[in-house]
Amino acid sequence: MSNSPPDGKLPYRCLTGPDDDSFCARVSEALRQGWRLHGSPALTYNGDRVIVAQAVVWPGYEG
Repeated sequence: MSNSPPDGKLPYRCLTGPDDDSFCARVSEALRQGWRLHGSPALTYNGDRVIVAQAVVWPGYEG
């Protein structure tokens, strides 16, 4: 695993989107690439659907 995130990404990311399989796949892919969960997910309701956010950090990030 590299010391820096892939694809020129910053070491902290907040993934957001509707609470569906697509969002779960994005988080799962980030974990597969080496990112680590940072904190608990956040959920909100926008009047139509549940929106979720999950922060991820690259290992070694001290933020």
